[in-house]
Amino acid sequence: MRLEVRYISPDHVVVPGLSDSHAHILEYGAMKIIPLEETRTVEETVLRVRNYILEHPDIRHDKDRFIEGWGWDHTRWQNEAFPTAAQFEADPVVADRRIVLQSKDGHALWVSKRVLQAMGTLPDEVPGGLIVRGASCKPTGVFMDNAQTLVERPIPTHEALEARFNATVKDALAAGLTSIHDAGLNPMSLEFFRRQADDGRLPLRIYGMTYFDETKAYWGNETSKIVGAGDDRLTARSVKIFADGALRTGQAALYEPYADNPSTRGVMRIEPEVLNRVIPQFMKDGWQVIVHAIGDRANGIVLDAFEEALNEANVSALRPRLEHAQILAKADMARFGKLGVIASIQPTHATDDMWYGEERLGPERVKGLYAFRSILDHGARITLGSDFPVEGVNPLAGFYAAITRLSQDGRSPHGPGGWFPEQRMTREEALRGMTIDPAYASFSEDTLGSITPGKRADFVVLSQDIMTAPVADIMRTRVAATVIDGRPAYGSI
Repeated sequence: MRLEVRYISPDHVVVPGLSDSHAHILEYGAMKIIPLEETRTVEETVLRVRNYILEHPDIRHDKDRFIEGWGWDHTRWQNEAFPTAAQFEADPVVADRRIVLQSKDGHALWVSKRVLQAMGTLPDEVPGGLIVRGASCKPTGVFMDNAQTLVERPIPTHEALEARFNATVKDALAAGLTSIHDAGLNPMSLEFFRRQADDGRLPLRIYGMTYFDETKAYWGNETSKIVGAGDDRLTARSVKIFADGALRTGQAALYEPYADNPSTRGVMRIEPEVLNRVIPQFMKDGWQVIVHAIGDRANGIVLDAFEEALNEANVSALRPRLEHAQILAKADMARFGKLGVIASIQPTHATDDMWYGEERLGPERVKGLYAFRSILDHGARITLGSDFPVEGVNPLAGFYAAITRLSQDGRSPHGPGGWFPEQRMTREEALRGMTIDPAYASFSEDTLGSITPGKRADFVVLSQDIMTAPVADIMRTRVAATVIDGRPAYGSI
């Protein structure tokens, strides 16, 4: 075998391949169709939809065409009110069309009047969800969490899925990602990725969290796992369960009422007794159980279920994960390390939510929001992700947020020292959270996560050393090359 030596620039450094432990691959590609995240008013958001229609003659001349988008964020709007179906009707180009727009956090859908009318009579209540209603109790056009299932949308073609996938892969490889943990593979997504793997067309590694449909019976014994398909590019041996909603929409399940809305404690999307039944079943069948939990009540309930299930289970063999683990009671922080539950966190959520967190939770409870250091100090393993398209795809943004707890322009509600700076991670902890710890969380630490003889040659060449660069310079770091299995997937060396 002929060995080939390559040289890099003296100021460049090589790090293990970077992983995003919580992202949505096809959804990110869909988000790029109509960029909505940066809008500051509902009118500006509708304008983005108008421009999209005008830029596509086939859609402009066919009012029956379905229009979908992703990324609106009412917390960034001037009045922070939820949008309504009627607001689409104010623009003659947009009016009378079938429109469904996903919120930035993925926990709400905003639909047009035409879509709303086609839905017919709606239930008064949806367990684990919410239909936003106006003064007359009529639906206004926003559906949250489980209520989103009431909205019917067309099934995308394989060609549409490929376009979304390719858009995501292009950005991911340019950002240095060699592995992505996809947080919710519904049957359509799973089949798409399986097909890509079988055809040898997965340019990076995907660890899939198989979607658990809480409206159907337990399926753990009926569904086969996927491990190492497509030359070790696709694995799906975990199941993703949603425990509650999101903090942004006021649906995260809390022990006590919201400070800014005392009428609610949020909602559990799935009842505790169901969690206590299906979690042990999945673990008994050898599935890694991954649970979305944001509110302190949701995290506590899920940890209770894990604790009960782990009485008869091998933790290291099953590696249960809590996705987000955003708001934690002090007693629950200690249970992560004790139980061996992996905390899968998104540091850029912290620097996004820090601007409204205290208003929503109050001055004391907010101290348990994104308490990274407290989780680590109790012996837990942390793995980092972005939740893109909720946040951007660049993993260095998460690295920067984890070690600074500052916005990228150096600000925080607590000043330039960072938001609750005592909860910062060290650079080494943050890098581990993007490399060896995601490998552990996906059962691949023997082959991925570090530059070690015998492991796969996944690595990234960066333009500077992020472990020593001044904090203010970290986000200026460029990816010179992303290498997977020893071959450049992006850039060159």
